[in-house]
Amino acid sequence: MKSMIETEGLGKVFVDQKKNRVVAVDGVTFRVNEGEIFGLLGVNGAGKTTTLRMLSTILQPTAGRARVCGHDVVTDGAKARANIGFLSTSTALYGRASGLEVLRYFGSLYGLSGAKLNERLDYVIEKLALHEFKDRLCDKLSTGQKQRVSIARTILHDPPVLFFDEPTAGLDVVTSQTVLEFIEETRKAGKAVVFSTHIMPEAERLCDRVAIIHGGKICAEGTIEELKSQANSESFEKAFLHHVGYQREVVL
Repeated sequence: MKSMIETEGLGKVFVDQKKNRVVAVDGVTFRVNEGEIFGLLGVNGAGKTTTLRMLSTILQPTAGRARVCGHDVVTDGAKARANIGFLSTSTALYGRASGLEVLRYFGSLYGLSGAKLNERLDYVIEKLALHEFKDRLCDKLSTGQKQRVSIARTILHDPPVLFFDEPTAGLDVVTSQTVLEFIEETRKAGKAVVFSTHIMPEAERLCDRVAIIHGGKICAEGTIEELKSQANSESFEKAFLHHVGYQREVVL
């Protein structure tokens, strides 16, 4: 099976306002294959988003290496970016443009034009059921509708590697179901997917393998069943808590 994403000792250190070093990611190593959904699980602030931002070339690592489709994210960033679709909770839509205008704009940034652009627009509009609101200003869209436009933008150029950072955050149950079903379809299409979440049922449903990150470090990696076995637990949620070292405080 072809490896699409590779990290080796990946690290990121920030310097805060008081000139203190803050280690956000520390020695992260993993691989993701084509046709695989790889879960990156952790509590808020564990290092999930920083890791994805390094892999997508938004941030430069301060240690280690990472490759996407064989391209180094630092020395060959442009080629790495061309193979990536990145959906982040912090990515906004331009409110005074319609969904279709946003997609056309990003299509041009991806180098699409003419018949090829129209073909891809037709595909994402059909796939994500955007027909009813594609001409509506983004400011007038619901949270779920905005998320579907954002996903359409992410996959418009048909990248082989997809990063989904908390893709169901703030969505209702029905819209979340639509998003999860779509991610399942990307695996069937042979994409390599990194799925970042702290929602255990989503990870159990989607992920072929999981890395648990805590304090910037990978503290466990394997299939859901392997992680439960390592923690001697039948519950994945309890296994997760075990791997991150959580201990319940007993109040007398």
